[in-house]
Amino acid sequence: MKHITTILLATVAAAGLMSSAYAADLIIMDEPAPMGVVDVGGNWDGAYIGVFVGGGWAHADHIANPPNNDLDLAGWLIGVDVGANFTLDGGIVLGVVGDIAWSDITGDDDGAFAFDTTHTIDWQGSLRGKVGFDGGAFMPYLTGGLAFAHAVRTSSAGVDNEASATHVGWTVGAGVEFAATEELSVNLEYRYSDLGEQVYDWSGPGINPTIDLTTHTVTAGLHWNF
Repeated sequence: MKHITTILLATVAAAGLMSSAYAADLIIMDEPAPMGVVDVGGNWDGAYIGVFVGGGWAHADHIANPPNNDLDLAGWLIGVDVGANFTLDGGIVLGVVGDIAWSDITGDDDGAFAFDTTHTIDWQGSLRGKVGFDGGAFMPYLTGGLAFAHAVRTSSAGVDNEASATHVGWTVGAGVEFAATEELSVNLEYRYSDLGEQVYDWSGPGINPTIDLTTHTVTAGLHWNF
C-alpha cells in the first residue's frame, strides 16, 4: 500500500512540474515582441512632374510717365512644374523645381484719367531651390529663386495703344506637400515675387511708362513622382 501511495504522489508531483513548465512556456511565448525603432520617414527622393491651379494678386507700380497711374491686379493661373528632390541625413530634403503658368491676372484704372488703362500678366514662371523636412507622409518646405513674367498694358488714349514687357526678378515662398499614394502627392504653396522694373514701349504715339511689378500667388497642385 505504501508503494502504491508513493507512486501516486510521485505521479502527481511530476504532473504538477510538467504543468508548471508548460505554463511558463506559454507565458514566454505570449510575451510581446520587443519594441524597435520605427522608420517614419517618407520617400520624397526622385523626379516628379505636376500640374497646379490657383489665384494671384499683383501691383503694377508706375515709377515714371506718369508716376500716379498704379494698378492693382487679380486673377487666376494654371500651369505645370517639374522637379526633383534629394533626401539628406536628419530628414532634410533638398530640391530644385521649374514651373510655367498661363494666367489672367489683370486690373484697370480707377477712372482718374479720361482714357482707360488695363494691365495684364498673361504668363509667368520660375526656377527655384527648395529646402524641406521629411515628416513621413508630409513635407513642409521653403523655396526661392529666379522669377519671370510677361505683361501687356493697353490704353485708349487717342488711339488704342498696346505695349508689353518681360519682367525678371526673384521669388520666395513656403509650402507643404502631402503623400496621397506612393506615386501621387498634393502640393500647397504661397509665393511672393518681386519682378523688377521694365519700360513699356507703346506701339503708337504716347509716353513710355516705367512699371515695377510685384505679385502674390497661392496654388494647389498634384505631383506624379518617379
